[in-house]
Amino acid sequence: MKDHPLRLPSFLNFILLSLLTHFTSSTEFTFNGFNHNDLLFYCNATIVSKILRLTDGTNFAIGRALYPAKIQTKSPDSSHVLQFSTSFIFSMAPYKSRLPGHGLVFIFVPTKGINGTIPAQYLGLFNFANDGDPNNHVFGVEFDVFGNPEFNDINDNHVGIDLNSLTSVASYEAGYWVDDTSDEEKSFKELKLNNGKNYQVWIDYADFQINVTMVLAGKPRPLKPLLSYSGNFSNVFEDEMYVGFTGSTGRLVEGHRILAWSFSNSNSSISEALVTTGFPSFVLPADSVFKSKGFIAEVTVGIFCSVSVCVVVSWIFVWRKRRKLRGREDLDERELEFWPHRFTYSEIDRATRGFSEKNVIGIGGDGKVYKGVMEGVEVVVKRISHENYGEVREFLAEISSLGRLKHRNLVGLRGWCKREKGSLILVYDYMENGSLDKRVFECDETNMLGYEDRVRVLKDVASGVLYLHEGWEARVLHRDIKANNVLLDKDMNGRLGDFGLARMYRHEQLASTSRVVGTVGYLAPEVLQTGRASAQTDVFGFGALILEVMCGRRPIEEGKPPLVDWAWELMSMGELVNALDPRLRAKGMFNMEDSERVLQLGLLCANPDPNGRPTMREVVKILEGQWKSCETESEDMETLHQTFEDFRQSLSYSEGIGKAMCSFHPTLY
Repeated sequence: MKDHPLRLPSFLNFILLSLLTHFTSSTEFTFNGFNHNDLLFYCNATIVSKILRLTDGTNFAIGRALYPAKIQTKSPDSSHVLQFSTSFIFSMAPYKSRLPGHGLVFIFVPTKGINGTIPAQYLGLFNFANDGDPNNHVFGVEFDVFGNPEFNDINDNHVGIDLNSLTSVASYEAGYWVDDTSDEEKSFKELKLNNGKNYQVWIDYADFQINVTMVLAGKPRPLKPLLSYSGNFSNVFEDEMYVGFTGSTGRLVEGHRILAWSFSNSNSSISEALVTTGFPSFVLPADSVFKSKGFIAEVTVGIFCSVSVCVVVSWIFVWRKRRKLRGREDLDERELEFWPHRFTYSEIDRATRGFSEKNVIGIGGDGKVYKGVMEGVEVVVKRISHENYGEVREFLAEISSLGRLKHRNLVGLRGWCKREKGSLILVYDYMENGSLDKRVFECDETNMLGYEDRVRVLKDVASGVLYLHEGWEARVLHRDIKANNVLLDKDMNGRLGDFGLARMYRHEQLASTSRVVGTVGYLAPEVLQTGRASAQTDVFGFGALILEVMCGRRPIEEGKPPLVDWAWELMSMGELVNALDPRLRAKGMFNMEDSERVLQLGLLCANPDPNGRPTMREVVKILEGQWKSCETESEDMETLHQTFEDFRQSLSYSEGIGKAMCSFHPTLY
């Protein structure tokens, strides 16, 4: 009889294959102390006495350490994230006489290195441009000791779960739940993250749920996790990833240390192999003069020399106090540490090579604009004279608040510097592709923006203005929307910049000013006549921007009628499409109906009646192609032609805007 090979039922084959795959891809390790060949180290990370030190007392530093091999984190068919368990012991220790910050993060990342990261509140995990990008594929559990409003942090001592962003999907004050009490008020014990004590953390993932638990090292693990979050993490995790830690300092500094670490994607009890006691303490000793061995001698000397010492010390104290105040330029501690960062003049001077003429990239109404490099990142430095902005303190308060604004279509304000007798200096993100103005007006036909790109950039700007109007706790009016203030990043995305004329108001609060600010040609009639600004005046400016970009004509050109007037006349004659940039029409690379509606939207936004203009939310919907479904506050887009005809008959727009502009700037007419 012929022997036949053993045949297993198909479902047993599947189980066997799954088990083999599971075991061959499992990773498990325990480090009760570290050696230099155990991990990959980046920037400030190193091993000191078998302890992983991510950062030391260096300002604006990043430290990252990763397990050297990638770990399988998803099932073979990539359908779900594999379970994992990890435990580690960490310590955050402040430095004497220095404010502590910022924190550390346990991470899963797709690549080695620290590309795309910056220190300070970004924890060496992201930067101002990529935070929140779904393509990051980064998972983290942060231990954060600074409350950052831009990330909606709950306080300055919390634990959070981060998915592609430092805006945590779940967070809780650092601490643990007591197991043997039913008193809710007494059941939670707060733990101060950066007091130098050693803490043990457990992070476990299984069945779509992540649990985070912590307690003082050496204490039993609490039964109730500090933090739990349920969700599908498949879009965050890749099939294989690196695992490790990152930490950072800014102007605030502390030491971030990992004392021991265990990890497994197959064994939930791996933490039992971790040594949890016998580690050094990094708690700062309490200063006490009475414990000093030289206390008696010091008192004796003090008795005999009290008069002379007091005089000298008093003089030194007064001198240093005055010097400190001069260096701080009368700013309080909150201004020094509040975002955006206050840079020193020497930092900016060094970044711009002494404000070298070779670094000048533009000249604005407020002064020269320089390109520089700070902390390894390209920046733009703009000098502004004091007298242009009235009270310096009011301006700095506004800049500090505006620096918290964060949106992918706004140019990031990185910081500022104020000289006692000199300029206010603002530091912005550098935009690699310059201004929209240059891409429309100063490029040849080969390099100028095409039709589709112009519409896309307008969508970006509309999104940014909508965020200013509705996306923050206070409404922000930009008040100077124009092509020169729209910048293009390395990916040609449009970003609205230059908030020098912006003002913040509570929602529903009418803004008013005693002087007209903005740029002629973009100013709404009511601003020219009354000086009152509102969200509707920003909409008018955006309408003028649409016409400028799509027509390839500046709002005011010598010897020609104002752009809005000219477009209005073409609209009344049924020839609005002829307003489109002749260079675009020559190429024929545009849709006739679509381009006419974009131009119509520009005129609708530039409606002389503020109540007839759409809101920015409606503008965004229209630009996204929702022409039919959008309900505007004035008229439906399908009756737009009749709307313009009614306006033309009831109001001589050209005459009205001409008189208003003439009263503001008589030399134009």
